[in-house]
Amino acid sequence: MKLFKTLLAATAVAAIAFTAPAHAETKRIALVVKALGIGFFEAAAKGAEEAAKELGDVEIIYTGPTDTTAEGQIEVINALIAQKVDAIAISANDQDALVPALKKAMQRGITVVSWDSGVAPEGRQLHLNPSSNPLIGNMIIKLAADNLPEGGDVAVLSASATATNQNIWIEEMNKVKGNYPGINVVGTVYGDDLADKSYREAQGLMQTYPDLKAIIAPTSVGIVAAAQAVTDAGKVGQVNVTGLGLPSEMAGHIKSGASKSFAIWNPIDLGYAATVLSYNLATGKAEAKPGAQIPMGRMGTLTLDDTNSGAMADPFVYDSSNIDQFKDIF
Repeated sequence: MKLFKTLLAATAVAAIAFTAPAHAETKRIALVVKALGIGFFEAAAKGAEEAAKELGDVEIIYTGPTDTTAEGQIEVINALIAQKVDAIAISANDQDALVPALKKAMQRGITVVSWDSGVAPEGRQLHLNPSSNPLIGNMIIKLAADNLPEGGDVAVLSASATATNQNIWIEEMNKVKGNYPGINVVGTVYGDDLADKSYREAQGLMQTYPDLKAIIAPTSVGIVAAAQAVTDAGKVGQVNVTGLGLPSEMAGHIKSGASKSFAIWNPIDLGYAATVLSYNLATGKAEAKPGAQIPMGRMGTLTLDDTNSGAMADPFVYDSSNIDQFKDIF
């Protein structure tokens, strides 16, 4: 697999292309992430590369801004439009702000799919949720409640205030928090998917709420930062960190006890599925419309709802009983 880097824009936005064997009509699919340098998205890129190799006539352009901003992603989108790619599969930093740029892409004949963190329906053809939003919302608070039989104060450390997926999951969590007696959600803070800011926000939560029993971080950056903040504060065993994370990044915190358990879907599968869906739309092998069932290769079939959204798979729980099986995979 040939690996190379190219600059998409003057703002030093990097792209990595994974090229399948040469083909007369190779489809170029851009996998646009929230920001480069995040392990979750790097794992998703592996899945996209797997799909490209399987499909045989696909080139993957893995790209994103250097920080989690809508402005950075808009620059990336405009650069991809100029390159005349065949499809853009994007995890959005803002569901609304990206719509005008993505509309322009679709007007130029570019297939647009959102995945992980969605784009408003008018800015894409379909959205791939990693799992069912209600299931994720219930899971993240259940993980906290399972280790608090007598209840207690819990707080949320999210990504950015405009992150579509984070907001939906927290909303779904709040809908079902009454199912967990004694669990009191005291507040939500935002680390913007930056390790240092997330660390400081976790510190702030522990200082603001001295009786805090758990931090729920539905973000792979935030959960690691929060676990480290709990460790550094000497509160392992007092404050449990849970939410959504990567086994490779959370294994040490599971072993230390800073985190009892957490959940995630497989980002490799997510990148794979987003690529296959983009390919099937770009080649005309499928059409995105309510009720449609679109093949996702080895991940099965995506069934679209009235908003042209669908769910890939249920979240999976990782703890001390299974973390070693997965920590070297993603």
